[in-house]
Amino acid sequence: MKTHPLKPVLLVCCAVLVAGQTSAAPAVEPSATLPAKKGAPIFSDDFNRAELGAAWRVLHPECVIADGALKISQVKEHSAVGMVKVGRKDVVIEFKFQLGGATSFNAVLNDRDFKEGHGGHICRVSLSQRQIFLADDKERLRHDLEEMRKDPKRKAEADKLVAGRSIGSPMKLDPTRWYQLAITLIGDEMRVSLDGSPVGSLKSSGLAHPVKSDFYFAVSGKDALFDDVHIWEAVGGN
Repeated sequence: MKTHPLKPVLLVCCAVLVAGQTSAAPAVEPSATLPAKKGAPIFSDDFNRAELGAAWRVLHPECVIADGALKISQVKEHSAVGMVKVGRKDVVIEFKFQLGGATSFNAVLNDRDFKEGHGGHICRVSLSQRQIFLADDKERLRHDLEEMRKDPKRKAEADKLVAGRSIGSPMKLDPTRWYQLAITLIGDEMRVSLDGSPVGSLKSSGLAHPVKSDFYFAVSGKDALFDDVHIWEAVGGN
């Protein structure tokens, strides 16, 4: 039976400014929690088999099962992507991960029918050895804003329009150990915990997009590992 020991972790998190933000609001408010519970299960995978199977859509491979975990490596210019279907608005997502040789990975929710922004991206949590980053991609990656950024005279205007749509905080992760990440997304708010401790929160209108059709991991670098991926519909809250 495989085990991924989750050791106690010391988290060092503080507010930082990210592109377009106008204030250094705290990334984490430990006393505040989303009043959401796990509802109906949507997806679950423990990777206790030899082949990945049809539930995962693999883009820009390579994604394989290795020693009872999902191993994703970037072999092309685009990040390696492993995707599953969701089809809900509010969700709770939990999974274990080990960075390995990867420089970073993104846990992303998309809507494949949303055409007004880059790649149909709705929101993401990005992790590297030194930072966690939360973003409302629906609002910050809109096509009209991308066009504005191409014009040096309008770039500052575009930056103002995405103020508060993302937030980053420094943290220190050991690439050789396993962690457990939990993402709760309900209404226009997203909260993230690492090994049970709050590490990030974001409130932004694009998060309330009515349908997140897909969830995926996008990995930059080599040999990131994921295991025990679970997605539930979130109930209660906003």
